[in-house]
Amino acid sequence: MKITVECYSGYRGEEIPRALWLGERRVGVEEIIDRWLAPDHRYFKFRGDDRGIYIIRHDGVSLQWQVTFYQDPAIAYQNRNG
Repeated sequence: MKITVECYSGYRGEEIPRALWLGERRVGVEEIIDRWLAPDHRYFKFRGDDRGIYIIRHDGVSLQWQVTFYQDPAIAYQNRNG
């Protein structure tokens, strides 16, 4: 899924996602849970202001962002409470 990502460039120039746009819907980043590098991509796992869990990746060659994982908050709640 193609998305648009709003980023903040920190003092070292690294872009950190602050929000993503899924079509007309904006999801703010509440908390960066994890981040990691792969040879051609940067990944961010975060909790959105909709309480969903997202993993997005940035392709350093094409400069495109993609959603690679989404967990609905209702499913996360069911998994915690059996």
